[in-house]
Amino acid sequence: MLQALAGRRPARTPVWFMRQAGRSLPEYRALRERAGASMLDVCLWPQAAAQATLQPVRRHGVDAAVLFSDIMVPLRLAGVEVRIEPGVGPVLDAPVRDAAQVARVVARRFGDAERAGTGADGGALDGAAGAAAVEAAVRAVVAELGSPGHAGRHADHGARPGADPEARGDDAGGWSTLTPRARAGLAQSRGEAAWTPLLGFGGAPFTLVAYLAEGRPSRDHLAARTLMHADPAAWDALMTWAAHLTGAFMATQVRAGAAAVQLFDSWAGSLPAVDYREKVAPYSALALDLARDAVSATTGRPAAAIHFATRAEHLLPELHRTGADVVGVDECSDLGEASRWLGDRPVQGNLNPALLGAPWEVLARGVDACLEAGRAAPAHVFNLGHGVPPTSDPDVLTRVVARVHGSTDWEDAALAGWDGEA
Repeated sequence: MLQALAGRRPARTPVWFMRQAGRSLPEYRALRERAGASMLDVCLWPQAAAQATLQPVRRHGVDAAVLFSDIMVPLRLAGVEVRIEPGVGPVLDAPVRDAAQVARVVARRFGDAERAGTGADGGALDGAAGAAAVEAAVRAVVAELGSPGHAGRHADHGARPGADPEARGDDAGGWSTLTPRARAGLAQSRGEAAWTPLLGFGGAPFTLVAYLAEGRPSRDHLAARTLMHADPAAWDALMTWAAHLTGAFMATQVRAGAAAVQLFDSWAGSLPAVDYREKVAPYSALALDLARDAVSATTGRPAAAIHFATRAEHLLPELHRTGADVVGVDECSDLGEASRWLGDRPVQGNLNPALLGAPWEVLARGVDACLEAGRAAPAHVFNLGHGVPPTSDPDVLTRVVARVHGSTDWEDAALAGWDGEA
């Protein structure tokens, strides 16, 4: 995975799925039912967040974990009141649409919230405790994934990082309780490497500001686009604040052990290229710079950065210019053409998520076509063109991983099905 993000084509194409941790997995739904709490609260429960992060790695054998969290979490940690309503999405009761409202919100800082959520013990969490919970979840994940940043505490056991925790005398991540199938998933994930990297992520400034201005999901993001042109000074203040907020969130994950990060811009595709270039791209670049100022506890280096926007074919050159190491491509773009436009940048994507519900022979052709298109780039990280649909069959996702990896053994495991989470 990290070789591909650095622009070097590895022996097998790495694969992970956006939204791989979450609704498509029965074990995740069982976790949420046991928790009996809102998603944003569960994001701040280190043990539960770590478990949700690890579930798809154990089941699918993907080449990277992605932290179970939400782009709204840093808003919560700064004291912005936001909730996720089922069937709707993020909702804020106090939208930010004028200079006075902007001035109030930008006075808040990452980790400053008096109340950011409710902990697993039922107690209140403030912003600082919430940020510490994110760090704790990351550390728990990278421990099970065998990350080299944990080599020091395993040195006395004489085992290389990533070796079976039982062989080195500890039980990182509850290894001894895992089923053989879950252990096989972790082994498939690592491949010939000794460990699996964790990806952190954050929401791009425009997407955060779109939610702040609209108060809920929107088709046209008119309130945000109006503020952009009606009050440039307020826009600059709000976007700068959002860049620092999401940059701090990603940097927190990196310092705790994430080896790479992805900046999600869900709504940038609604913008003309000139508006994106002049009014949005500089702030995304700032967020990425802040994330890469942090040094990963796992690799000892700054994190590689992926930038992904939906419905953004017309913005691909601009996404490239934000300085991201890798550009994500959604299913509405031609991956081969995008690779040629991006030149020296590796690409990520772009299997149509709708194919996951098609007959296997149709899906398999789509996987192969995506792999072939990705050969036009210096390196390719296989992914969907957007997130995993909640109705997806998890065994189909595992079979996709097997095909990307070219592993008949892993395809046999996918066809045998999942034996349940320990």
